[in-house]
Amino acid sequence: MASSASISRPRFRCFDPSNSYPATPDHPRYFSASPPTSSPSTPRANGRSSGSMAISDNSELKIATGPGGYVLEDVPHLVDYIPDLPTYPNPLQDNPSYSVVKQYFVNADDTVAQKIVVHKDSPRGTHFRRSGPRQKTNHMQLDISQVYFESNDVHACIVTCGGLCPGLNTVIREIVCGLYHMYGVRRILGIEGGYRGFYARNTIPLTPKVVNDIHKRGGTILGTSRGGHVTSKIVDSIQDRGINQVYVIGGDGTQKGASVIFEEIRRRGLKVVVAGIPKTIDNDIPVIDRSFGFDTAVEEAQRAINAAHVEAESVENGIGFVKLMGRYSGFIAMYATLGSRDVDCCLIPESPFYLEGPGGLYEYIERRLKEDGHLVIVMAEGAGQELLAESMNQQDASGNKLLQDVGLWLSQNIRDHFSKQRNMAINLKYIDPTYMIRAIPSNASDNVYCTLLAHSAIHGAMAGYTGFTVGPVNGRHAYIPFRRVTERQNKVVITDRMWARLLSSTNQPSFLDLKEVEAMKKEEKEEETKAQLIVGENHTEATSASLPKE
Repeated sequence: MASSASISRPRFRCFDPSNSYPATPDHPRYFSASPPTSSPSTPRANGRSSGSMAISDNSELKIATGPGGYVLEDVPHLVDYIPDLPTYPNPLQDNPSYSVVKQYFVNADDTVAQKIVVHKDSPRGTHFRRSGPRQKTNHMQLDISQVYFESNDVHACIVTCGGLCPGLNTVIREIVCGLYHMYGVRRILGIEGGYRGFYARNTIPLTPKVVNDIHKRGGTILGTSRGGHVTSKIVDSIQDRGINQVYVIGGDGTQKGASVIFEEIRRRGLKVVVAGIPKTIDNDIPVIDRSFGFDTAVEEAQRAINAAHVEAESVENGIGFVKLMGRYSGFIAMYATLGSRDVDCCLIPESPFYLEGPGGLYEYIERRLKEDGHLVIVMAEGAGQELLAESMNQQDASGNKLLQDVGLWLSQNIRDHFSKQRNMAINLKYIDPTYMIRAIPSNASDNVYCTLLAHSAIHGAMAGYTGFTVGPVNGRHAYIPFRRVTERQNKVVITDRMWARLLSSTNQPSFLDLKEVEAMKKEEKEEETKAQLIVGENHTEATSASLPKE
């Protein structure tokens, strides 16, 4: 039987606890192998650590490095620009609901590795700060079970931006209930109508009673919009209303806006936390394992695929054609295909395809119709845009390119090809469930996930972290700098295993020649090398900052 000491010891540490030290009053952290020679309370130049590893002074990068290539991509903290902030006891310490929970609190220096499986020549050692309420510890005689906001002083607000997604109301509900029940916060506002609601719309007072049943509805009770981001007006409104915690729920464009708001708040020196909860039904947010609403979308897509399959197999030469969401990334189409097992062909934006000639889509459709008598095609909305004669350069208010309805276009071309060129009668049924999927409530899996995201954001905000977004990284929830989730879009890697599994499941060709595959592999290798160089540069900058100047 394990000893009581081994049971109470925090698990899931990502580096040697003997090499980590808790925050000092001015918040820089030591990661050196030996304790600093100066007293933790002794002021240091620029408020930086005097240990062997340094946190960079770059306002956009807060990097801590360690032995063996360890790199912590930390998130900003209020004390980075407002020194000597008072701290308050964490209400969770005395909350009877958590008195028997031993693993609820996390150690202040626990981190989450970005990659678990790495190649010999790929970047490694990058970590993010683990999310959760900070654990009380006597290490170095410092009590870090503290928060930077007194409950009665917190005035929080929540805003939802961009398109609809299953789970929006669940996140809103859990932020309100978490602030109210865990930390005793009573003043919470809902901002109506997206970013422009800060200066052009009304606000909604939110309480657990108001949000009690909203998770059973689709959409968002706060309303949403695209665009409307005027930074100065938004921050003026935040300042005038006395808001000191801002929770922003939205996709990559929304998170970019939240990052700009944070920078303006920091420039003004305001004690205001900006926390992001990433939202995109397409699952194209990088770094995090998945985005909320994705599981619900895949599950709901099964209904459309099943209907297409029933229609297709009920008639001679039946084709069921389903268009799913996926502007730039084909994750919904790919996972819905794998989950269905009724799909014969999946088309996504990351995998180009051609229509006519040997190895083309038309040839494959004809072969499957002759072999099986029916066919089901699933297509992401962004696939095949290059096949359309007309090019649209227009954008929506969020800066997204307006796509043409390639699904409707392709379904009509399939009809024309087989009726006119092949003299073959087909029965094609086109199904577009896009807005039906976006508007439904989240399923049980996503509801649990939304709760974890909301709680992570709350704990981070109360602990004084700001300019961050939350999400699971390799199964552990972490605080991630805004720039990491806005620097690129996550896409299906068609030279990776998951796409190979789909090809084996559908038995469809890749519609690519060997030259295209080799070119893609070369491009991926160049991106990995570039990423490795960036990590190396960050390591060099952070290390050089700690060296004594002559």
